[in-house]
Amino acid sequence: MTETKMDPMIESACRNEALLRQSLEDADVVPALMVLAQLTDESALLEEAAPYIEGAWSYQQKIPPELAKRIRERLIGVLQDYAQSERPVPRVVPDERLQRIMSVGAGQQVPASYVPLLIEEMRLADQDPRAVHWHSGQAPESVEDFRVVVIGAGLSGICAGIRLRQAGIPFVILEKNHEMVGTWFENDYPGCGVDTPNHFYSFSFNPKNDWSHHFAKRDEIFEYFRDTAELHDLRRHVRFGVEVTRLQYHQNVGTWSIELRKEDGALETLDAQAVISAVGLLNRPALPAIEGLDEFAGPSFHTARWDHGVDLKDKRVAMIGTGASAMQAGPEIAPHVAKLTLFQRSPHWAAHNPNYHKPVSAGQQWALENIPLFTEWCRFLLFWAGSDGFHDTLQVDPDWTQPELSLNRDNHAMREVLISHIRRELEDDEELIAKCVPNYPPYGKRMLRDNHWYRTLRRPNVALENGPIERITNDAVVMQDGTRHEVDVLILATGFHAGKVLWPLEISGRDGLNLADAWKGENPRAYKGMTMPGFPNLFVICGPNTALAHGGSLVFHTECQVKYIMQALRAMLENDWQAIEVREDIHDRYNDEVDERCRGMVWSHPGVSSWYKNSENRVTITSPWKLVDYWELTREFEPDDYLVTPSAIVPAISPAIAIVNDPADQSTDEAAGQSA
Repeated sequence: MTETKMDPMIESACRNEALLRQSLEDADVVPALMVLAQLTDESALLEEAAPYIEGAWSYQQKIPPELAKRIRERLIGVLQDYAQSERPVPRVVPDERLQRIMSVGAGQQVPASYVPLLIEEMRLADQDPRAVHWHSGQAPESVEDFRVVVIGAGLSGICAGIRLRQAGIPFVILEKNHEMVGTWFENDYPGCGVDTPNHFYSFSFNPKNDWSHHFAKRDEIFEYFRDTAELHDLRRHVRFGVEVTRLQYHQNVGTWSIELRKEDGALETLDAQAVISAVGLLNRPALPAIEGLDEFAGPSFHTARWDHGVDLKDKRVAMIGTGASAMQAGPEIAPHVAKLTLFQRSPHWAAHNPNYHKPVSAGQQWALENIPLFTEWCRFLLFWAGSDGFHDTLQVDPDWTQPELSLNRDNHAMREVLISHIRRELEDDEELIAKCVPNYPPYGKRMLRDNHWYRTLRRPNVALENGPIERITNDAVVMQDGTRHEVDVLILATGFHAGKVLWPLEISGRDGLNLADAWKGENPRAYKGMTMPGFPNLFVICGPNTALAHGGSLVFHTECQVKYIMQALRAMLENDWQAIEVREDIHDRYNDEVDERCRGMVWSHPGVSSWYKNSENRVTITSPWKLVDYWELTREFEPDDYLVTPSAIVPAISPAIAIVNDPADQSTDEAAGQSA
């Protein structure tokens, strides 16, 4: 049994009964119940509360006040006993007991296969179970001559950089912007925020207990990821203001040449043994192909390039697109503009979540910071509520009688819940309801959060237009039916080139193979979303079929992928391999299974057009796997899946690479990671 001694700060806080009591009365009772169940061998209160827990979201907890009071009182007594006796806190208990605690907290049976995953995700058994360590306890001497280039300093690049630094592998991160954090740096439009609960949308190795809201806004998210990078001293490993334009593999020496463009337009070439692409999907704004777009005389900008110098007050504003950024920005600007006209190609499903605008209470924040295991159990609840718990409802039932509207009985029930919410918000305005109810199954496209979107549509200064746009003039948007909407400002909420994986990078692999040719333009495929035959020592984070559309957190998938990549690099260095390249048969077999699974899921629905799939209806972006499946797939790097080239005499790497490698800082970095 793994145990840790109670932190002195926690011990002191637990001795303060008045503060402990006040905070627990304000905090969620279910994670408190789960903490109690882990700290004791008692099951009575756990089982008594079980019938009142309808799901893992906090608002699905219906525990009666009297029972909640008894849970709090018992936990206070147990915590005080631990503090007074100085007994260590048991972080891991038998799997069967953990599974029962999880199942009660989630309001449904959690399969046993999730127990080892959640022990890792909650960091119950180890300080940092996703850190990759050298088998001998120290890095081989060859690491000093091994160079890694990471493309992109977004959250995936930050994660990769942290792990490379901990391992002592020399690396540089190349970033086209002047700041880290990628999409959370670039997107700062009004209302910009996360639609995954942020206590889960955060690194497992650096939990943040003082989030202001359950679904944080952009500034707080940006600061969290930037601060995480600063904690691990990543900034000195980053070259800002350089954009990678081309990669070329040299198979005779097993290195990549990385061509990058500097801000003055000059080109520079670096060399490295391995490249990790962390460019993401949501960083190249897509502009609509509308006649006359360039002729508009007023201010015009994309939501991802929001022009804060434009004063929207009392202006007539046109917003083209009604997807994620529009649903966040629209309600924020509507109260201040003279008129907001929203141009919609097709409606999106938007779910109501009572926590979406809810601040995290002071008591909840205190409990997260001070009560042992409270943070871990809250993270589990969010993991379960927002991901695999409903994955099965996204499978096509071939015998379902309404396939054009839904997939199965559960998916249809979800549709009815969503429509009921739309009706309530629109106060049974049938004309407006008809514009807002999608004609495809729930989750066919990205499920959005209702950021007061529907009530915004009821405002007298807001209009929703469903018809096609014919052209844009210098001062108006003209519809196909001739209707003319005069506007002062044009905002494009038209998304990104998310379906163009790694675009516009030019990548030339072994024997001159071009990646765009291998993918035939719009047919990206990769083994576990990370490696491709013909492209040795090249790893992709957020590659084909790894985006999460059923729920979960991009951070979780990133951590899985980075751990796998770090294991691959470790294998190369410890075995003195010059190159590793995924076997074509392994790659093809894996992608055949991905395609087979996707064919039976909602994203392949013929009535859905989205960036998740290509023109041939093949799903290329989203992952068909449950989180537990993908975790198992990426848990261990298997050398047998790869062609291995032993090391030869390799010429020295170009000194222009400017990679920081300071092994003396490694112990400091590890200490920072443990304290995070």
